[in-house]
Parts: sequence; C-alpha cells; structure tokens
Amino acid sequence: MKVTSDTDIKMKILLAAKKLFAVQGFDGTTIRQICEEAGVNIALVSYHFGGKENLFSALFEVFFPNDRLSTVDASMPPLVGVKLVISEVTAFRQADPQLISIIQQEIIMNSPRIHKIQEHVMPMWRLLRKWIEEGRKQGLFRYRSLDAAFMSVAGTLLFHRDQEYWKVLQEEERPDLQTMIEDMTDFILHGLRFKDE
Repeated sequence: MKVTSDTDIKMKILLAAKKLFAVQGFDGTTIRQICEEAGVNIALVSYHFGGKENLFSALFEVFFPNDRLSTVDASMPPLVGVKLVISEVTAFRQADPQLISIIQQEIIMNSPRIHKIQEHVMPMWRLLRKWIEEGRKQGLFRYRSLDAAFMSVAGTLLFHRDQEYWKVLQEEERPDLQTMIEDMTDFILHGLRFKDE
C-alpha cells in the first residue's frame, strides 16, 4: 500500500483548485468539488490550508514565479527590462494558462482577492512601469502618456489572444513561444514608439 505524503496531498489539492478556479471561478467552485477532483477527504483542505481563501493565496505562493522575480536586476537598461517582462509574461502565460485565467477573472470581477494577487504581480508591473518611464526620459520611447502606455502594454500582455472568445476570428495557427515573444515585442515597442538608434 502506497503512503501519500502531506506534500503530495497538498499539491493534489492545489492542482485541483487551480483547474477548477480557472474554469468555474473562485465563487463557482466548492471545497467539495476541489476534494473530489483531487481525490482527497474534504477535511484536508481545512487541515492543510485553513479554508478556501487561504487555498487561493497558496496558489500564488506555489505557482507564481516569485523566486524568478526576486532575482531581476531593477537597474538594467529600460529596453532590456521591457523586453524581459514581455518575454517572461508571455512564457508564463503559455506555461500556466490556468493561473492566468484566474488572474484575469479576479481582475475583471474586481474581487476581494485582488490584493492577494497584487502582492505577487505588482512588483513586476512596477518594474515595467519604471522601465517604460525611464525609456522615455532617455529618449528611447516617445509615447504621450505614461499611464496610457503602461496600461496598454500590461493589457496586451495579460489579455492576449489565446482565449476561446477570439477563435472565431483567427485564421493562423498558434505560433511557437519564441515567435509569439518576438511578435509581442515588436508590437509593444512600436506602441511605445521605440526610437531604434
């Protein structure tokens, strides 16, 4: 008989919650559904996480690339920084579409869980905003409004075309990750009116 460790059980619960929250939303998902999906006893969510709200927070502790973000050099040149954010967000979108879906849903609903997401994602968005602003000061970018430029870039990255809603209008095959990063970079730099020297 195989003994399942606490770590394995916690991961099963987290994966089940991420899957169900992405499809049904936080409010549309019950603890019972998560436990059925994970194949665990319903009492284990309270035991390991203390409830659904804490389980939600744990998703970002475990699956969001917090360690990677903490190693980013905030003093890198603006163009390098902007390209890094484009590359990392695009790669993360492809690697974990479920967590991206959860983020999108929570933002659109302006849910009370927004602050939990902000704890993890705002450091990256602040860096992006800083690099966009520094790029304009250095003459690399020639956009008019910092707020408009930042929100346009963030929106382009976060609400990308890989959603069922847009499929009826798409004609091309989905590109590979590197091509997608290159396309996003070209589009965003043109939007920032990048002055290539």
